[in-house]
Order: sequence, then C-alpha cells, then structure tokens
Amino acid sequence: MTDEQLFISRQILREYLAVMTRQQVWGKALSLSEAISDTLVFTQRFSILEDGPPVWQQLTELGRRYSFGGRQVHDANIVATMLAHGERRLLTFNDPDFQRFNDVIEIVVP
Repeated sequence: MTDEQLFISRQILREYLAVMTRQQVWGKALSLSEAISDTLVFTQRFSILEDGPPVWQQLTELGRRYSFGGRQVHDANIVATMLAHGERRLLTFNDPDFQRFNDVIEIVVP
C-alpha cells in the first residue's frame, strides 16, 4: 500500500464546526472551542484545498451538467473544489450524496 496525501477544504472544516457543535442524537455536542481545536489538528494533518474563483467556475459548470439544489449545493461544492485542484478521488462515508457525480470523480468508501 502506498501513502497518499489527503486533502480537506475549508468548507469541510466549517461543516465540522457546524455538525459537532450542534446537539445530536448520537452524542453530546462539542463546545466551539473544542471543535476549533480539532480543526487545528486537521489543518496540521491534511493539506487544504482552498476555495476561490476556480472553484466557483467548477460549481457553475457542475450546475449546468447535474441537477442539485438546497443542501446538495454543499456536496457539489466539495466536488467543484476537488475538480478545481485536479483531485478525482473522494473518501466519504456519505457516498449516496455524491453518486450523481460518479462520472467525474471516483468515490472511495472506507
């Protein structure tokens, strides 16, 4: 097995903060301070794919090719970020939300 560089985006960090600081049925919410501490660890362990005009361009192109809206825009933006940075493999436990994009990305389920 080869070591592969893993990437995350600022969007993933924001979504982590949103999910982990909100009360869930599966556990106690983290304090904002705890969640931010976690994200600092993530930024040290993973390379960051930044957002910007190239990501926006990819998102609008995806919008012309695929049907999505509402919360699905967040998933599409993850794909747009990947494409803007030349990444094609997505590691996710949430593969059903990304199936519509499987002709432009490879979905890897752990």
